[in-house]
Amino acid sequence: MKAIFQTELPFDTNQDKVLPGIAPLDPKEWLIKDEAYAGQMEERERLITDNRNAVIALDDMALRAAVELLEKTLEFLPDLGGFEQNAEIVFCPDGRSVKIDVSDPMATLGRLIQNDFCIMQKRGDEHILTGAVLCFPASWSLSEKFMQPLTVIHEPVTEYDENITRRVQRLFNGIKVERPLWRFNKLYYEAPDLHQPRTFSNPRKILGRNEGKYIRSEKQTLTRLPKSNAVIFTIHTFVLDPPDRLM
Repeated sequence: MKAIFQTELPFDTNQDKVLPGIAPLDPKEWLIKDEAYAGQMEERERLITDNRNAVIALDDMALRAAVELLEKTLEFLPDLGGFEQNAEIVFCPDGRSVKIDVSDPMATLGRLIQNDFCIMQKRGDEHILTGAVLCFPASWSLSEKFMQPLTVIHEPVTEYDENITRRVQRLFNGIKVERPLWRFNKLYYEAPDLHQPRTFSNPRKILGRNEGKYIRSEKQTLTRLPKSNAVIFTIHTFVLDPPDRLM
């Protein structure tokens, strides 16, 4: 695939943050659209069409939450600019027309905007990943983490010890409607590909800033849906090819 880059990040990744590094987010900034929209959407269309089973999953019990998420996103699109819609179709800034298919909400979401979406629903004591459109995984696999709780989802991440896992679960429990949260990360990669899945048995080598050629950063948000009570985890992926690798 061709490399798809942003020219800059909308936040300062040099700030010191301690995991999970969560901060309040203005609800108007829940979703964003940037200069890589057309290129990223072309890649999302390709993945959803050619590799659907790898990038979309939805448990039957999560359909109601997925439809609610789609409705919330459709309501948000006018704030992003460049979108027009009627009852059946969304006309996107890159010239595509996307049918609003409530019977296939995750694919519809994946074709509308750059974000990936994960639906987290509480079952028992933990939140479970019950649905997702995950076109741009940063070294993890949807098939391995679908229908798994937070403890399993974070298992390969060395920084997420038992104490932080408990903190993250308390965080999920406390998320309020219309009071979203966000964090960011900054990673160094050898290749610029957006779709980079990895399994537990084949983890990515962690690179330092002098080793990886490309910067990969994610704006991650957490928000609660008012009807289904599901927590939505969104991921907006940025890839930069900086002339200064020390960035």
